[in-house]
Amino acid sequence: MPRRLIRELAKRIFGEDSIRIVNSMDIIGDIAIIKAEEIEPEKLNLFGEKLLEELKYIKVVLRQTTPVEGEYRLRRFQHIAGEDRRETLYKEHGVKIKVDVERVYFTPRLSTERKRIMQLVKEGEAICNMFAGAGPYSILIAKYRKPQIIHSIDINKYAIDYHLENNYLNKVEDKIVLYRGDAAKMVEKYINGCVDRVLMPLPEKALDYLEYALEASRDEGYLHVYLHIPYAETWKEALTKGKEMVIQKLEGRCDILEAKAHKVREVGPRIMQVCVDTRVKKKK
Repeated sequence: MPRRLIRELAKRIFGEDSIRIVNSMDIIGDIAIIKAEEIEPEKLNLFGEKLLEELKYIKVVLRQTTPVEGEYRLRRFQHIAGEDRRETLYKEHGVKIKVDVERVYFTPRLSTERKRIMQLVKEGEAICNMFAGAGPYSILIAKYRKPQIIHSIDINKYAIDYHLENNYLNKVEDKIVLYRGDAAKMVEKYINGCVDRVLMPLPEKALDYLEYALEASRDEGYLHVYLHIPYAETWKEALTKGKEMVIQKLEGRCDILEAKAHKVREVGPRIMQVCVDTRVKKKK
């Protein structure tokens, strides 16, 4: 990400307050999303226009106006410059993901994490992705790891619609089965005890749905549990706390053969996104 360019443009237009005004920027396909304070529309539009001039591959500049919120974890945006649209085609590790950034939650900041999880998958595994979105985890695995099958679930209609289109874009439609609905209900009805690995990339609900992840798993399997963990001094505290939370939640339900917490990214001041990679064995 061209952070230096963003800082220079912001300072040129907003002066010494630029760091406070323009906090960060994500690029998803040809859409740039900035986090910025509410300021004079003229200056904000000027910033957007300059961004389009400097980064020729950007066609849309949006300002995020709400935090990620609601059952579908969505954000609202204000159009700043360029084309007025929300749909784009994002490319990552040779995979194409078409998405409407206002209708489906998506972040490019998990690119490295998605590749890490993909590389853990063994050929022939059956996988359940309980919160699949537009399909970035599932499609990356389907494209490169030769799974037996991937069960992708999401409650958001638009997420499933885009996931279906992305399956065909990446020619993996024969490897992924889609389910629209609540993950707990879908697991209970269709995916009981038949997968080797469960992905839970929704920190707000992962702990509450852990029993259903265990239900989806075969007698032995892997659970990848994502959490947002606050810490007091160092991010390593978040790893310890996240691991303890998962172990405590699973205690008595299964034997924990292995549990290792992995640092994913900072999501706020002293808040770490953590993935607890857990290998479990069901009790007889």
